[in-house]
Amino acid sequence: MDQLAKALGARIRMQRKARRLSQDALALACNIDRSYVGRIERGEVNITVEKLYLIASELACDPSSLLPKVTEL
Repeated sequence: MDQLAKALGARIRMQRKARRLSQDALALACNIDRSYVGRIERGEVNITVEKLYLIASELACDPSSLLPKVTEL
């Protein structure tokens, strides 16, 4: 499970950077703490489906595009 959280976090970070958003900006838009965004991106927490959809919405992408492929695990 740890690998899944890290792979998901890496994909969220990559998408956030592609959109040129800071962790602060993403956190503010999602109404979550900036330190929590950092923990998500480092794979230290397992996020809910609700948070996944919220983050994907703010990143203007499909939630499934943030999910890692089996080969990445």
